[in-house]
Amino acid sequence: DKFNKTIDLGLNILSEMEEEMAAKGEKALSGENTFKLYDTYGFPVDLTLEILEEKGLSLDEEGFKACMEKQRETARKARKTTNYMGADVTVYQSIDPSLTTKFVGYDSLEAQSKITVLTTADELVEALADGDSGTIVTEETPFYGTMGGQDGDTGVITAGPARFEVEETIKLQGGKTGHIGRVTAGMVTLSVDETSRARTCKNHSATHLLHKALRTVLGTHVEQAGSLVTPDRLRFDFTHFSAMTAEELKTVEELVNREIAAALPVVTEVMAIDEARKTGAMALFGEKYGEEVRVVSMGDFSRELCGGTHVGNTGAITRFKILSEAGIAAGVRRIEALTDQGVFDYYAGLEEELKELAQLARADVRQLPKRIEGLQEELRALKAENEKLKDKLAKEAAGDILSQAKEINGVKLLAASVEGVDMNGLRNLGDDLKAKLGDSVVVLASVLEGKVNLMAAATEGAIRKGAHAGNLIKAVAACVGGGGGGRPNMAQAGGKNPSGVADAIAKAYETGAAQLS
Repeated sequence: DKFNKTIDLGLNILSEMEEEMAAKGEKALSGENTFKLYDTYGFPVDLTLEILEEKGLSLDEEGFKACMEKQRETARKARKTTNYMGADVTVYQSIDPSLTTKFVGYDSLEAQSKITVLTTADELVEALADGDSGTIVTEETPFYGTMGGQDGDTGVITAGPARFEVEETIKLQGGKTGHIGRVTAGMVTLSVDETSRARTCKNHSATHLLHKALRTVLGTHVEQAGSLVTPDRLRFDFTHFSAMTAEELKTVEELVNREIAAALPVVTEVMAIDEARKTGAMALFGEKYGEEVRVVSMGDFSRELCGGTHVGNTGAITRFKILSEAGIAAGVRRIEALTDQGVFDYYAGLEEELKELAQLARADVRQLPKRIEGLQEELRALKAENEKLKDKLAKEAAGDILSQAKEINGVKLLAASVEGVDMNGLRNLGDDLKAKLGDSVVVLASVLEGKVNLMAAATEGAIRKGAHAGNLIKAVAACVGGGGGGRPNMAQAGGKNPSGVADAIAKAYETGAAQLS
């Protein structure tokens, strides 16, 4: 929706610019206006050029590049003064770099704090009116900002009668946390959505158990290559050289569930990075850590450096279920999984689907396998019977067409049309006719459901005398508005013009005779 609005707005503005160009007698849109469309209104440059070229106009590419470079230089200078490393200038770069936010959400889901910054999407403000949206920065927050694969918290911020929904919590550079909200200045209460946080924690803790289980089953070459943790599910990317077998997946799943059932205590310790390494805690390759780190231990089974939020005991995860395992890049695999209520919802969904299938199959759920086997056997028998009927119908439709064969250089050439026969039926009929004719070339055409099926076949003796079914069918297919090809002994084609069948038969005799002469 936003993109369509952007395009509509850009088209209107471009139209006005074209009128100005026409008034000045210009044939090229200036670099400044091209950049304005791109930078201010988000209108793609390639679309601007395409629209202009259709009208015999162009744009000043060098001028546009100069404007782009000027903007980049401005952004680079802004980053140097504010200590930000973002790719584009944003409202967050106007925030005092000395301001920070302390995260207090490991032990509590609610905290009182002071607002330090209020912003709209474009500027710093003193207040946000009812209905406005923006970003709020506070001195302290229990809200976890999206980081390390874990989704940011949702919840509410209240100040007296004011209240707003926190739809997203983001990490801002310089140690700040941003919340989306609507409130007046002063002391506020920040409350995290407890249910959402709890489900996220279960999924996050499960990734630690999964990581260790994978290393146990597959080998210590397994390293975490990325993750995503939300209240609904977990995704874990890891290094491995091949697809996991069904047995390996089963073993990993059982190992994780064993440690969940063991109700391992989850202990978090803050220590120096060197001390953490001595404990054997797993660290992510390429991740930057400060002088002090958080070490999350789950009994003696798992120990990792992690800044995320977790359960207090693995028993809280309840259950773990792997949904899928697939490759996403060379040497990188991905597992999608569920925990706790997600697992129960998954099995409840499967149960409903099984009941629906049982109803369709007119059988009890427990009898479904046998019922399906019976239906498959019936289907095989019906298919075999159907093929026999097709062959019979094809032969009946062919009638006595052997008399239409012409002998050329000791080879029988037969081209004929039959009604309502599919491609498989044509091939079977062709084999039957070749057996009766001896050295021969057979071309058959049939109209079925408004489309034309064509088949050509040649015996080895006919091929030695110049016959080529593939070349023959190419010439014939053109008569019915189609195409095809194949080998010297067998070829087939399709067409969409049934009225051309008579011409196709005539062409088959003409081309076949030329091949055999």
